[in-house]
Amino acid sequence: MKPLACILLLAFAVGSTTAFYSPSDGVVELTSANFDREVLRDDAIWVVEFYAPWCGHCQSLVPEYKKLAKALKGVVKVGSVNADADSSLGGQFGVRGFPTIKIFGANKKSPTDFNGQRTAKAIADAALAEVKKKVQAAFGGSSGGGGGSSGGSSGDEVIELTDENFDKLVLNSDDIWLVEFFAPWCGHCKNLAPEWAKAAKELKGKVKLGALDATAHQSKAAEYNVRGYPTIKFFPANSKAGDAQEYDGGRTASDIVAWASDKHVANVPAPELIEIINESTFDTACEGKPLCVVSVLPHILDCDAKCRNKFLTTLRTLGEKYKQKLWGWAWAEGGQQSALEESLEVGGFGYPAMAVVNFKKMKFSVLKGSFSKDGINEFLRDISYGRGHTAPVRGAKKPAIVSVDPWDGKDGQLPTEEDIDLSDIDLDEAPKDEL
Repeated sequence: MKPLACILLLAFAVGSTTAFYSPSDGVVELTSANFDREVLRDDAIWVVEFYAPWCGHCQSLVPEYKKLAKALKGVVKVGSVNADADSSLGGQFGVRGFPTIKIFGANKKSPTDFNGQRTAKAIADAALAEVKKKVQAAFGGSSGGGGGSSGGSSGDEVIELTDENFDKLVLNSDDIWLVEFFAPWCGHCKNLAPEWAKAAKELKGKVKLGALDATAHQSKAAEYNVRGYPTIKFFPANSKAGDAQEYDGGRTASDIVAWASDKHVANVPAPELIEIINESTFDTACEGKPLCVVSVLPHILDCDAKCRNKFLTTLRTLGEKYKQKLWGWAWAEGGQQSALEESLEVGGFGYPAMAVVNFKKMKFSVLKGSFSKDGINEFLRDISYGRGHTAPVRGAKKPAIVSVDPWDGKDGQLPTEEDIDLSDIDLDEAPKDEL
């Protein structure tokens, strides 16, 4: 081989392994020897470019990548791997082309692929999103933009889920959840995003909607056998991993809301029917409720235990039927809470009687029909549709509640009269009245 040819070959060999970046650029050179120590064991978020020196797109990226490193200094670490020289490291992370940019966030074993524009700003935005995820996870995962979901939704009510916060937020929860497993590159997921965000707002307070990037959080995706995107699963309250159910509804917001609302109604417990025996029980039954259904039942001497229990059963049945309304349900014995009866104008026509009260607006409506399942149902149905005559609560304030003994569940007993002992009285000597 001629000396000049040897020099050219050597020059080509050296050039092919020369790093694009110098230490002054702020880009850390990573290799198989230092990657584990620098990136995987470090708590910091890392942006890592896998490149090949001969790649034209990689060469074009250099000035933007240098700009990125300077912009993120002290916030996110920026590194590069010559994957042409260190092919094993590229293979470890599934690098198939150049340049490949990966963001190593909270879960270093599952880095996120960056597929956006190759500009410093676009890459910085993606890296800062990972920083935000990590911070939110530290605070329990409450997300504002959760639905990064489905490819960019900014729905405030969609909660961002990760491998780290999933069990705490979803499984160990008194709420019911719909969870979307998505991939950022998935077209169907992007189409679902605005519908998912809209549904989350409509279902606020009833059903929680979450989103998990299954490409970044592969552990949970594998646990729930996610094979395609988007996959939506339903989780009952206080569920276990095996309790997850497939969502089989439509992909519009109205479809999602209708499907989830059915689950919500089934999950809502029947309201407690509370006997008003003091101010505390009255507040428990009615305070903070949109409406409170107050019944006044006949005195136990006028309606025995069997009679009273029949009324109570009717009220509990209707409480179950209207449970999704989240109304309060209470009852008192006729004559025991006179101030309450006067303020709601019940009792004057006898017992049983019923009034539905809005204590926030201090208005009420009285049952005029029969105190029966059908009669009460018709009354409550009209109330739920906003129909019916209302009147202001007398005094425009909560009535005074007195303390009484609770019903013992038994029939009433007439008070016993004391026997009068006449043995010491001589009736013959008693003065007699004469006409």
